[in-house]
Amino acid sequence: MPGEYPRRAGLAVTGGRNDFHAGARFGGTRLVRLFVRSSAGRLLGATSLSTLLLADIAVAQTDAAVRMAGLSVDTFEVMQMAMFTGVMGAALISAIVLIRERARTSGENAELRTRIADLNAALQRSEALLNLRDQRVVVWTAEKQKPELIGTLPAETGAPEDRSAFLAFGRWLMPRSAAALDHAMAGLRERAAAFDLVVETQGGSPLEVQGRKSAAHALVKFMSLSEAQRNQARLRLDNQRLSTEYESMLGLLDALKTPFWLRAADGRLKWVNRAYAEAVEASSPDAAVGEGKEFLGTQAREAIARQHVASPVFEQKLSTVIGGDRKVFTVTDFAGGSGSAGIALDMSAVEAIREDYERTVRSHADTLDQLTTAVAIFDNGEKLRFFNQAFQKLWDLDGGFLASAPDNALLLDRLRSEGKIAEQPEWRRWKENLLGAYRAVETQEHWWHLPDGRTVRVVANPQPNGGVTWVFENLTERMNLESRYNTAVRVQGETLDNLAEGVAVFGPDGRIRLSNPAFAGLWGLPSDMVERKMHISAIRAECDALAKDSPWGGFVAAVTGFDDERRDRHGQTELNSGIVLRFAVIHLPNGQVMMTFVDVTDSVNVERALKEKNEALQKADQLKNDFVQHVSYELRSPLTNIIGFTELLSLAATGPLAPRQREYVEHIGSSSSVLLTIVNDILDLATVDAGIMELEIAEVRIDQTIAAAAELIADRLEEHSIRLEIDAAAAPKAFHGDETRIRQILYNLLSNAVNYAPESSAITLSCRQLEQGVEFAVHDDGPGMSPEVLDTVFKRFEPRVNGGRRRGAGLGLSIVKSFVELHGGSVRIDSGRDRGTTVICRFPAAPSGVRAAAE
Repeated sequence: MPGEYPRRAGLAVTGGRNDFHAGARFGGTRLVRLFVRSSAGRLLGATSLSTLLLADIAVAQTDAAVRMAGLSVDTFEVMQMAMFTGVMGAALISAIVLIRERARTSGENAELRTRIADLNAALQRSEALLNLRDQRVVVWTAEKQKPELIGTLPAETGAPEDRSAFLAFGRWLMPRSAAALDHAMAGLRERAAAFDLVVETQGGSPLEVQGRKSAAHALVKFMSLSEAQRNQARLRLDNQRLSTEYESMLGLLDALKTPFWLRAADGRLKWVNRAYAEAVEASSPDAAVGEGKEFLGTQAREAIARQHVASPVFEQKLSTVIGGDRKVFTVTDFAGGSGSAGIALDMSAVEAIREDYERTVRSHADTLDQLTTAVAIFDNGEKLRFFNQAFQKLWDLDGGFLASAPDNALLLDRLRSEGKIAEQPEWRRWKENLLGAYRAVETQEHWWHLPDGRTVRVVANPQPNGGVTWVFENLTERMNLESRYNTAVRVQGETLDNLAEGVAVFGPDGRIRLSNPAFAGLWGLPSDMVERKMHISAIRAECDALAKDSPWGGFVAAVTGFDDERRDRHGQTELNSGIVLRFAVIHLPNGQVMMTFVDVTDSVNVERALKEKNEALQKADQLKNDFVQHVSYELRSPLTNIIGFTELLSLAATGPLAPRQREYVEHIGSSSSVLLTIVNDILDLATVDAGIMELEIAEVRIDQTIAAAAELIADRLEEHSIRLEIDAAAAPKAFHGDETRIRQILYNLLSNAVNYAPESSAITLSCRQLEQGVEFAVHDDGPGMSPEVLDTVFKRFEPRVNGGRRRGAGLGLSIVKSFVELHGGSVRIDSGRDRGTTVICRFPAAPSGVRAAAE
């Protein structure tokens, strides 16, 4: 319906002209847009804007015509007309555009066909060139990793035609060429590194290989060469090989720990290795060459130059200084037409090893010479190379004959001819069997019974070098010892059976292994119990009832191993019958336990009597001490007077004395001094025994105290030409004690040492710091003390000559022990026959108190 179209177009129609024009413009524009979206509009997309403009122009023209004519036209008709006009205009324009586009496309197609024809011609030319029989190309594309092969190579080159065989370069190229080609191709494909190589096939034909890479391809071209090019390529290959070998040789020489050098024709250094630079203390090989540092001295170099005049090779041992030490080198130097090369091998270690080997051989020979077993060593030619003195002594052979290196067969024949080995029924077979040791692998052993009654064990030990070491062990004495041992065992058995002491040996299993009749008799055991090897528990059951305080519980623990420690035990038990048995439990090395029982009833009774007598003796000793103390006090005053008047007589003011009178006065004075010393010692001991001696504890300067004691003994040292060596390097400066008593201790020790030291010997007085005090030690090289003397050395009034010069009162070491123990210290004597005597006194750094000295 005509009246409804404007509403659907969205216009408010009021019947006016302006409204008509507006509706027509809106409706025309919308139809044009719908047309553009249509299928025709898609075909004419390139001219859609022109079509839209033409539709607007048509609507405007129609509107103008209506106005000019003053006609009244229906709105729908106007739209139809405008639509037709726009479509026709768009079709006309589209036709023009399509005609022009088709003409342009036809021209481009003609140009492309021409270019394709040119590319086909170029491709044919390239394929013709690539398919020549003197080259082959391997091509990799960016999209396709699998390479393509173009062209062929002549069959005489040895290159395979098959694609996979050709790409396996290691199968038809020389190993060095294949490795170089693989390395170059990897660089080409990964880093676009072009290359030019000459490779050699396994047939000896050279090939030139070029590698290039473009934006999309990687190409490797193999080309065969002409005869001239082959010769040139072979020269290049030889040059490459020689260069590689030269570099390898220089690398090897540089890695050697042995100095190596190259010289030019004028003798200047041209190249050295690192070992050479280190030997001449240069920072680097180049620095050694640049500075001209020589490894060998001038004389050595001149000797090498003189040798080269006569011979190109010089080889000799030369010495030079390396790192401040002189070493021996084996120098080998070769002179060529354009220079020389040399190497120096350090022979210092070899020489040292050779000398050490020679010393070892001599040492082994000396050792074997000291053996009592005869040893003879033969080489792989069966010649005697070594024999010890025991071998010569065993067979009593002439030294000249043995030094002539006789063979083994000749030696056996001589021993036979001299009757030193027993005659054999088949001598030749016996000798061949004996000499079979040279062809044996294992050690062989023989027993020879000699005509003189000796028995010799012969051991043949094959050596790795084919020789044999023969060991001749004289077992005559051993067999005699075994015989005597068996006899001794039987004798001991008989002796054991007749002992009054009871003996029983129990095994690790607790059963009795050995016993004598006295054991069963002391304990009243049935004989069958012992003979049946009863267990110790059964024996305990029999013996417990016989003793008042049975020790068999401990015996069982010791035998069965229940004791925590395997310690020997001693004890005593009393039986119900009044018999007293002293027992001992002794652990034997083989796990067995031996028990001994002795009837000491009489000894116990005697011991009781002796104890009573000992108490009486102790009382008598106390009376003696009291008497000695009293007499000493009474003797002191007269002795002081005698000494004083003797000194007055010696003075010139009292008048001259005849020589004999002066000698008598000196004897009186010396004897009085000795007697006074003894009296003073007795008084000191009496004071100690009474417990009233007090020490004056103060700081004692060790150096001064030692010097004072040495001064007191100086005259006696000089009299016997004895040196006093003082070692106080490890001593402290001072410690706390009674200086007077310390000096008296050192004097007594030195006096005792002088008495026993040999003439012109040395006495050592040493002092050293301990962790908790000070130690003084006096050593002399006298005859030493036996264990019996050591037991009584500290007893009073026990004078011992024992090789000494003077026989004293026997109080010196007693006073030393008493004074040291008053300081809280200890005294120890280390002595033995023929190793001298050392008396060691240890003092605390600061005595905490004074205690009674031991008597």
